[in-house]
Order: sequence, then C-alpha cells, then structure tokens
Amino acid sequence: MKILVINGPNINMLGIREPGIYGANTFHDLLALLDKTAADLNIQVDQYQSNHEGYIVDKIQQAYGVYEGIVINPAAYTHTSIAILDALKSVSIPAVEVHISDVDSREAFRQISYAGLACAHTIKGQGLDGYRQAIEYLVNNKS
Repeated sequence: MKILVINGPNINMLGIREPGIYGANTFHDLLALLDKTAADLNIQVDQYQSNHEGYIVDKIQQAYGVYEGIVINPAAYTHTSIAILDALKSVSIPAVEVHISDVDSREAFRQISYAGLACAHTIKGQGLDGYRQAIEYLVNNKS
C-alpha cells in the first residue's frame, strides 16, 4: 500500500511554533514517525509539506492513480480552502484528516473543516501520534 501524507502551512515549524499548543516535537520527529510507521506496517509512506495552497492542490491531483490513501493536515487551510476540498473530492482517494491539536477546544473559526468534508475520518488532538493512527486507519479500511 502507498500512502501520501500532506502537511499544510507552518507544519514545518513544529517544535518552534507555539509549543504550548503543538508540543515540543519537531518536523524531523514527525518525519521519523512516518518512516517508522511505514516500516512497522510494511507499506510505503511519502511525505509532502507546503505553505502554498495551490501546491497542495497540485500534489493531491498528482496522487491520482499513484496512492491508495492520503493523510492530510491542511493546517490553516482546513478552515478556508474550498480548493483543497474540491481536489480531494476530485481524486476520490480515501483520506484521513489529522490535526495535532484539539481544534474543537480552540477558537470558533477552527471548528470549520472544509477538507474534512471529503475525508473518511478525522483525528484531532493526538499530537504526532495522530498521523500513525491515520495511517493505520487507512491500512485497516482499504477497499
């Protein structure tokens, strides 16, 4: 199985950006977790991060016919991007939305998730472990 993990803006700043909300783990810690999860499950996991909405849309479109699952943390684009929602709907690849923090307990605008409307499952507030959970969900629910 091949899974693409897509991270949106500022995820590359983990460990620096608001550690009280996002924790002390770094982006490199996240990449190591993805590598370990892939090895443990004997699957391929590729990672992509961009601070640019259009690049994320392009990456989702490029996943068509290549990947069997997408794990996506659109970050701030979660709450604003119809383009990412439409891209996810266009490719019809099973997707799981991940949020490192518990967005339900944060600002009201964070309660809106456009990307989540195209996802089979959402994981919130589990820190970096949410990515492992999302990958496991896709592996266990592949069609």
